[in-house]
Amino acid sequence: QVQLVESGGGLVQSGGSLRLSCVGSGITLDDYSMGWFRQAPGKERKDVSCISVDDNDDGSPYYADSVKGRFTISRDSAKNTVFLQMDSLRPDDTAVYYCAALSFVNYALDPPEYESDYWGQGTHVTVSS
Repeated sequence: QVQLVESGGGLVQSGGSLRLSCVGSGITLDDYSMGWFRQAPGKERKDVSCISVDDNDDGSPYYADSVKGRFTISRDSAKNTVFLQMDSLRPDDTAVYYCAALSFVNYALDPPEYESDYWGQGTHVTVSS
């Protein structure tokens, strides 16, 4: 059974940092492009960042304009984990953050076009002003 489990969310003050983790079980994350998405209360889910299997792929890693320069996506193959380092957090970063294993990413589009195979259950991030 494939599972993606996010952790690392919480309450942080504006300007603070959090590191989200997404651990895979029953799946090798290095076989997939991996993405982070977020859904704020009352809003649609939006992409945040994604990274290809091959980091040299054109367009990888991708960051949404709203997080560029503040968030960093990375992998730890040995831990079968993908991270999202979030710095300089702002109240509008408040959302539920989801990781996803992506079977296809088209970086030619902005935002990229995705096909997702698996999703985690999400972790809550709240940034207070």
